[in-house]
Amino acid sequence: MKISTKTRYGMRVMLDLAARYDEGRAPLKDIAERQGLSKKYLEQVVAPLAAAGLLTVTRGYAGGYQLARPPRDITLADVVSASEDGLELMTCTSDLLACERADGCPSRRVWGGLQNAVNDYLASQTLADMVA
Repeated sequence: MKISTKTRYGMRVMLDLAARYDEGRAPLKDIAERQGLSKKYLEQVVAPLAAAGLLTVTRGYAGGYQLARPPRDITLADVVSASEDGLELMTCTSDLLACERADGCPSRRVWGGLQNAVNDYLASQTLADMVA
C-alpha cells in the first residue's frame, strides 16, 4: 500500500483549512503558498475533496475554499477515501474472487486484520485531533 501524492497533499490542504477554520474561506493561492505547493496541482487535489462534500468552494471576489463541516466532524478516513480509489493492502481482503486461494488462505486473515487496523485508525482521527 502506498498513499498517493494527491492524498498526501489533500491531507495538507484539509489540515491547513482546519487550523484556520474560524477564519472562513481561504483562496487556493494562499493555501498553496503556505504549503509550498503548486496552485495548479492543488486545483486537481481539491476537486475530489469538494466532490466528496468535504470542502465548499465559493467562486469570485472574496471566494475560496472552506471545510464543509467542522474539523471535529471530518476524519482522516474521509479524506483518504475521497482521494484514493480504495485503500486496500491486498485485493483478496475485499474480493474473494480476486484470488482462487482466498477462501482457504491462512495469510488472508493477517492482511484483513492489518487492513481493519489501518481503517479503524484513520476513522478514529479527526482533523481537529491532528491540529490540536
